[in-house]
Amino acid sequence: MFRQLLSLLGVVVAVVMVASVAVGAYVVGSLRGSLSEEAVALEAEVAEPPSLGPYESEFTLLLVGTDECEEELRAQLGARCEGADAGGQLNDVNMLMHVSAEPRRVTVVSFPRDLELPIPSCTRPDGLVVSAMSKQPLNSAYSYGELGCVAKTISDLTGQEIPFAAKVSFGNVVNITDAIGGVEVCVGNGGIRDPHTGIDLPAGMHTVQGFDALQFLRTRHGVGDESDLARIGNQQQYMSRLVHKLRSDEVLTNLPVVLDLANTAARNITPSESLTDPVRIVQLALTLKDVPFDDITFVQYPVLTDPDNANHVVPDRAAASVLWDALERNVPIDVSGKTNSNGGVIEANPQEQPEPTPGTTTTSPTPAPTATGTTEDRTVLPENINGVDATVETCSAGNVAANG
Repeated sequence: MFRQLLSLLGVVVAVVMVASVAVGAYVVGSLRGSLSEEAVALEAEVAEPPSLGPYESEFTLLLVGTDECEEELRAQLGARCEGADAGGQLNDVNMLMHVSAEPRRVTVVSFPRDLELPIPSCTRPDGLVVSAMSKQPLNSAYSYGELGCVAKTISDLTGQEIPFAAKVSFGNVVNITDAIGGVEVCVGNGGIRDPHTGIDLPAGMHTVQGFDALQFLRTRHGVGDESDLARIGNQQQYMSRLVHKLRSDEVLTNLPVVLDLANTAARNITPSESLTDPVRIVQLALTLKDVPFDDITFVQYPVLTDPDNANHVVPDRAAASVLWDALERNVPIDVSGKTNSNGGVIEANPQEQPEPTPGTTTTSPTPAPTATGTTEDRTVLPENINGVDATVETCSAGNVAANG
């Protein structure tokens, strides 16, 4: 069955980055109750107490988007909200944001929904314990134990502790996108036309918001090779442009927009218990707000074709280990896979540059030797780790030119 996606990086970025500078005590007081109502406990402990200063340690934050049929969207979502499974919830979007200690770098890793992997034993909200499973699609983890189970599954896969997490739904994305006045996206290759979501955008720049933004983020048949990996690439364009907007004067210096956005986000997020204190949110915001755009990178988790199901994928743990090693050592990363091998996006202004050799480490002209006598300044990721940093402008690789 066709499963829709949504992008939720903007939700948490909205809370974290906007709450940082302009909101102050008013929002801190008004958000506390909203954030605590449905908070979820995680296994990983938080390293530092909340304070009105940057978070000193490195940390990870899991962002989960669920496909669910809320009453106000049933008519618009059509076939998705009909039939026996209309009441189900799947974690169709899973993003792990890693923030390094000084120097600060942000890496957002997107995990395909059809990634087959082990699911650990999880406890549901009603107390029922679900036994561990050796191989299930990642997007089934939410059904076995909600947000906490998704966090355990991603933590086991990556080896990363996850002290912070948040979840949003279709309707949450609509509400939050409205609060920021939409995001301007670029559509290339003649335009996007997808009868499954109803989106029909000609080539060019478009400001999408509300339900239109949700349809842009859901489209799979409208971009690239119509795969889930192509859709992830298209969502990363949206995320990068969203980060630029949130960091712009259009948002951060407009107090009414900031207040509306912070309160809307609080009403539309199911957070982990570690994110219920607005002072903690401000603390994380202060950590993120000045990270240079070239140190904000969006990548896809590396995968291989599942030998048991050609329509699904399995982890490429060897390639992933290069990424996790770079994050642990806090060195800059170069994405040799570039924008997206599945054609979800294209570079708006591609420039000819010599291709680095994947799996190698590049050096500066006059590097200082490390204790081992080597010089390691940057890590080049394997070719099947696609992505871009926030300085690269991309456009949706629409299907209109190819399909007419």
